[in-house]
Formats: sequence, structure tokens, C-alpha cells
Amino acid sequence: DTALQVDEPATTDTVIEDITSSVSPILESFTEFTHQMMVQASSTDTIYQILVIAIAFGIALIAQKPLSRLVDYAWPMIDEKHYFLPKAYRVFRRLVLHIASVIGLWIGLRGLQIQGIGNDIVLIVASLLQAWILIRLFSTFVRDPIWSRTFAAVAWVIAALSITRLLDPTIEILDSLAFNLGDTRLSVLMVLNGAAMLVILLWSASLITRFAHSRLTHSKSMTPSVKTLLGQTVRIGSFFFAIMFAMNIIGVDLTAFAVFSGAIGVGIGFGLQAIFSNLVAGIIMLIEQSVKVGDFVELESGLTGEVKEINIRATLVRTGMNVDILVPNSEFINSRVTNWTLRDAFVRTKIPFGVAYGTDKELVKKAALEAADSVPHMLTGENASPPQVWLVGFGESSLDFELVLMLKPDAVKRPGAVKADYNWALETALSKYGIEIPFPQRDLNMRTGTLPINLTSGDSA
Repeated sequence: DTALQVDEPATTDTVIEDITSSVSPILESFTEFTHQMMVQASSTDTIYQILVIAIAFGIALIAQKPLSRLVDYAWPMIDEKHYFLPKAYRVFRRLVLHIASVIGLWIGLRGLQIQGIGNDIVLIVASLLQAWILIRLFSTFVRDPIWSRTFAAVAWVIAALSITRLLDPTIEILDSLAFNLGDTRLSVLMVLNGAAMLVILLWSASLITRFAHSRLTHSKSMTPSVKTLLGQTVRIGSFFFAIMFAMNIIGVDLTAFAVFSGAIGVGIGFGLQAIFSNLVAGIIMLIEQSVKVGDFVELESGLTGEVKEINIRATLVRTGMNVDILVPNSEFINSRVTNWTLRDAFVRTKIPFGVAYGTDKELVKKAALEAADSVPHMLTGENASPPQVWLVGFGESSLDFELVLMLKPDAVKRPGAVKADYNWALETALSKYGIEIPFPQRDLNMRTGTLPINLTSGDSA
């Protein structure tokens, strides 16, 4: 007969025993470290070590100003165009006191060793201060202040635990605090490792994104739309793979995201439909190039302005009043859009005006062409056509004309200012030749009664 071994159910005593067995090595290490510190504190060697620390910091404090002046004199010429050199100078100058203290502590530590006096406290203080200086210097190479502070804090905690010989016990504690998620065992240590790796990967992804953006910006062989599309693709792909790789390091089974991706699909069909449509619309705009960065557009809603950025969700349009407006990408696909600079940046415009009946048409044409020449918005050169003056209608109180001309590319993006300048020039030119700009007039008929009218010089009936 074969005896079947059945696992006994866990009881309170077994759980306490498991916790105690996992924590006991950690408690023993901490107790040993505390005992060593107490022995050091109760011995005469502690007095000598405290004196060495005090003397080292005192000498460093006295020498701080001379050493700072020496750094100012010996540091290379500071060029504000470069990022790292000025920042490294400012950080190094703030660390003069700490560097001098570390040098004094190591000299004092060597003296204690020669005299055969205990030096554990001095060693710990010197090592902690030295680690902080190195971490602070290396963190200056990180441009983003958030990433810099995060790197400095994490590195300092790890260095402090390692110097005080508490790193291994801390790792054991974090690894013992775990729970099972399906078939995967997750501990606090794994989560922290994954978070640290995620931070490093996200930082690397941001560096890759900035590098790709700088390279694409300086490229002259690609259009702005292609640059934007490639930049957004690199950005999304870098951050996506960073997150997936970090989760894989933790031990999360990525195949479990099949259900999650299905839930995302349902969410897109309902709550995320607008966001997803804007995303697809942005991709279509970048590939189709119907709207590009730098184009001057007029939307069906009446908004006019220059396209500055085409992002994942919305397009940034800057109006003539220098106001930035975010327009959903789907509005460029689902609505009518007038792109004034889609194929050609040279645009013909019409400036309407009217003169009184009986005015010489040739004189009107001469005045209008002089007005056109006096404004610097008109296109000149081989691609330009000469300005024209059209008689387009007979109004109730005026002959209706239009000044037709072609605008320079930079003037196309400022229609309000261009129209105001030509209206100003037209009024000046018409006044120069004595051409009257009419205004509406009405006849008043009295059915009954009388109305006295007094005429003075300069009045007309």
C-alpha cells in the first residue's frame, strides 16, 4: 500500500513560524549592526573619532572660501550655450565644503589606522559623504530636474544601505513580503525592481525621443508632415516597449493582456470612440498631407489660422491674433476645410471698394493701382501676375470695384492685416484724386402737413 501524503491546512502557528523564520536572519543582522555601534559608542575610540569628524568639518569650513575662489579661477570658460558646463560648475561650487570634508575625513581615518584606533564611525561618515558627492555630480548630466532628483534619491538610499551593511537584510525583507497573483509570485522587491527599471526605461525612451526629434528637425529631405509622423511613431513605440519590458521583468505574464486588450476594444467602441477617431484622423492627415505644419487653413466653423503642430489628439492652430487653439483632428477629416496653401503659397485676393456714379473709371483704375503698389504685400517676380481693377457691379449708390492681386506667402497668413492695409491705401489714393466714396442716401416723402427746411451754405437738398 502506498500512503498518500496530504498537505495539512495552514494554522496560525505555522504562519507565525514561517514569518519568524524569514525575518529572523534580518533581525540578527540588524541586532549585530546595532551591537557594534553600541560597542563603538561606549569605547574611548568613539571620542577620538568624533574629534576627527569635528576637526575635518571645521578645517573644511575655514577653507571653503579660498577653495571656492580657486574653483572660480581654475574652472574653464563658462559658455551659456552649453548645458552641462555651467550646471556642473554651479553644482561643484556648492560641493566645495563637502569635498574638503571628505578629504579631511580620509586623512583622519588614515591617522586612526596608524595609531590602531577604531575607525568604523569615521569610515561610515566619509563613505556616505563621498557617495553623496559622486551621486550629486552624476545627476547633473540628467537634464530633467524630476529625473535628476529621482536618480539622486534612489542611488543615495542604495549607497547608504550598502555602506551600513543593511542592503542584504533589506533585500531579504522586501523579498519575503510577497503574494501570489495566479501562478505568479509578486514580492515588494520585484515590484520595486520593476518600478526602478520602468523609470530607467522611460528615461531612456525620452532620450531616444529627443534624439530622434532633433535629428528629424535638422533633416532637409523630409517634409514637416513626415517628420511629425516619424517623431510621434518613435515616441509612442519607445514608451510602449519600455512599459512592456518593465512588466516582463517583474514577471507579469503578458499573455494575460489578451483579455485586457479585448476590454480596450470594447472601450474604444463606446467611451473612447472620440479619442480613437482623433488618433486615426491625425494619422490620416500626416500620411495624406492634406493639412501640413505651416499651412494656413480656414475651418467650417470660421476659425482661420496657421497650423503649428499636428499631435496625436488635436492640431494646434495659431490665429492672426497670436492665439493658440487646439482643434480635434476629426474636425479636419469630417468637416470642410479650406487650405489656402495646400499646393501653392501664392494666393490671389480681392479688395472690394466703391465710388460714386459719374466718376471716371480710368482715374479709379489709376488710383487703385497706385494703392496696390504702395503696400508691400503684393507678390512680385516671375510667378506673379500684375494687379487688376475690376468693375464688378452697379450698387444702389456706388460703382462697385475690386482690386485683384496676388499676395506674398507671408501675407497670406495675415488676411485681416492685409485687408486693412489695402483699405487704408485705397482711401488715401482715392482722396488724392478727389474721387468720392459714396454713402447710402434716402429720399423723404411727406404725405400730409408741411416741414420747414432751412438751408445754409455747404448744405445740399
